[in-house]
Amino acid sequence: MKNEGKTKGLMTEGVIWKELLLFSIPLLLGNLFQQLYNAVDSIVVGNYIGPQALAAVGSSAPLINLLVSFFMGLSVGAGVIISRYFGARMHDSLQDAIHTSLAFTLLAGIVMTIVGVIASPLILELMGTPEDVMVNSVLYLRIYFLGVISVMMYNMGSGILRSVGDSKNPLYFLIVSSVLNIILDLLFVVVFKMGIAGVAWATLIAQTTSMLLTMLLLVKTKQEYKVTLRKIKIHKQTLMDIIRLGLPSGLQNAIVSFSNVIVQTNINAFGSLAMAGCGSYTKIDGFVILPAMSFAMALTTFTGQNMGAQKYDRVKKGGKTGCIMSCITTISISAILLIFGPQVLEIFSSDPVVIDYGLYMMHVLVPGYVFLALSHAFAGIVRGAGITTIPMIVMVTCWCGIRMAWILTSVPLFHDIGFVFAGWPVSWVISSLWLFIYYRRGKWLKKYETVEA
Repeated sequence: MKNEGKTKGLMTEGVIWKELLLFSIPLLLGNLFQQLYNAVDSIVVGNYIGPQALAAVGSSAPLINLLVSFFMGLSVGAGVIISRYFGARMHDSLQDAIHTSLAFTLLAGIVMTIVGVIASPLILELMGTPEDVMVNSVLYLRIYFLGVISVMMYNMGSGILRSVGDSKNPLYFLIVSSVLNIILDLLFVVVFKMGIAGVAWATLIAQTTSMLLTMLLLVKTKQEYKVTLRKIKIHKQTLMDIIRLGLPSGLQNAIVSFSNVIVQTNINAFGSLAMAGCGSYTKIDGFVILPAMSFAMALTTFTGQNMGAQKYDRVKKGGKTGCIMSCITTISISAILLIFGPQVLEIFSSDPVVIDYGLYMMHVLVPGYVFLALSHAFAGIVRGAGITTIPMIVMVTCWCGIRMAWILTSVPLFHDIGFVFAGWPVSWVISSLWLFIYYRRGKWLKKYETVEA
């Protein structure tokens, strides 16, 4: 059943670059504050606890990403379906998709909490985590996973809002929780001397706050995407559609994250100072790639809504515009980072060895960021068209297979941590070229038009 009238949040009309920019800015700022969680944790840990604790936080990140990113990939399927139903003004189907997504998130969150708490010590041991950081790594990771349901519910809730064109409210909620995280970090670590556990508890409380604010908005809104708690249940066919579209992205994220666990294992072999330096730069890396991630998310929503409205020419124009905007922004930020990199790394640690490792990683990764931006942009467009298998194949092959092959062959031969770092840009270049070829041939668009017809 279709509703009539114009709805706030639709991206099927207006000047394309303005629509993408206005939608991307709140996403960018939101992702910026999301990164502040881990960055502030590392800054407080590095300055008030020490290099070993900083290494513990850094070594935990790949494992967190491994488990959480699988679900986040699945949520891509929900976002594609919701944005399409919203663009087509199909109210009943939109409601089913939203409530099924939330029900699935709750169930997945429970499973992930149990797995994370139980398996953390074993996986950290398999990663070759040094003994001097093992205790702190396990403690930090277990507390983090106690709040993983909040992380997942917030991301699904904000994903629902983004799918219907609202990228501002998730930003406001992240600002609140990020400020709260900073205050609690300083309170628990500096005042109460809780050590690394204080950092973990601060993050848990802040993330839960953002989740509650997001869910409150969805429950209280009068818009057609309103959430009714008693309606949160799984609609079988809708869930199957979500899984069909989201599973490829989920598998892609999980496999790529697993490859980063292997990368972290190779970094661990160079000692705790290398772990601290690389962990510090990883936080900076998270900020640098934010524009690429934000434009990719905007392109997915833009494509999904315009596909639902059957405006295929607008989809193609939006894809070209989004790619250009993403590349220009990424290149500009990369240039700034090359100039001020040493000063930024000093925020995390004053240890010269830690800083040197971070700078080494920066100089290897920065030239490849523009290719990462293109990879995300092309993948975002194709996913918005409902084709998630191709990006999965490309990302898994390049970001896992080729990256692992590079590391396993070059590192034993040269015994230089720089060759570990080089695995990232090498895989970004290849994936961007592959996705560009697929995007230019236009088979993704023709396939969708055929299905609709």
